Amino acid sequence: MKLKKERKIAFYDQLEKGKRLLHSNNNLAFYHFENAHILGQSHLLRHTLSHYWLLVWGIKTKSIKEIIGQFFRIIASLLFTLFWVPKGNTGGTNISAIKIIPIRKELQKYF
Repeated sequence: MKLKKERKIAFYDQLEKGKRLLHSNNNLAFYHFENAHILGQSHLLRHTLSHYWLLVWGIKTKSIKEIIGQFFRIIASLLFTLFWVPKGNTGGTNISAIKIIPIRKELQKYF
């Protein structure tokens, strides 16, 4: 139970870091949104929220691929999160939506 709480706290921490960097036009925002996705993908609201912020990043950076891809991933997160998610997937359109990826070293302590 403690691990789930720590993962939730880390999720919101990564999301906030991403938002701060997004507002200062720093491309590291994407990395933190990916981290949030990894941490939140097993929870319906957090999974969808991470895709929302990846969409915002796509809009801010004018990435048509990211914008279109995130619209589909938001819908998929709402439909499939409770049944199956590809563990470790970073959530961006630069990675297949169904690819399972080893969890990043810095995030492994939350799993």
